[in-house]
Amino acid sequence: MNTKNARAFATQLLVAALVVLGAGGGLGFAIVDLRQEISLSANTARVLEQRVVETERRIAELGGAIAAEQSPEVLAARNESFALGLVRPAESQVVRVAGSVTDRLTAKRQAEIFAAESGRVLTPVRFNTGGAQR
Repeated sequence: MNTKNARAFATQLLVAALVVLGAGGGLGFAIVDLRQEISLSANTARVLEQRVVETERRIAELGGAIAAEQSPEVLAARNESFALGLVRPAESQVVRVAGSVTDRLTAKRQAEIFAAESGRVLTPVRFNTGGAQR
């Protein structure tokens, strides 16, 4: 380009202005696109949070319904309505376990896993109060 006259300077200034406007427009477009992505992500997160809350509410309702159906009074009523002839267990048949059942079952499961890994056979103990062999 010829930089000797005033017209050449104006041309350079015009080219520089167009480059700045083009870069600014591209940057503006990128910002708008980024804001749109942020908005879509926020809406998706909000919908997922609502679904989690709804699922937790349903789980709580289902847990309550299961607990209500497992109450002794409801079970006795079902026994009578279906004519099952079931009787409550005698106190001598009930075994009370002290401590956490979860801890006990976890320890039992881990013992089975570690016994299987080492090649040993772990035979579980089973109580049969009926007297019949299985």
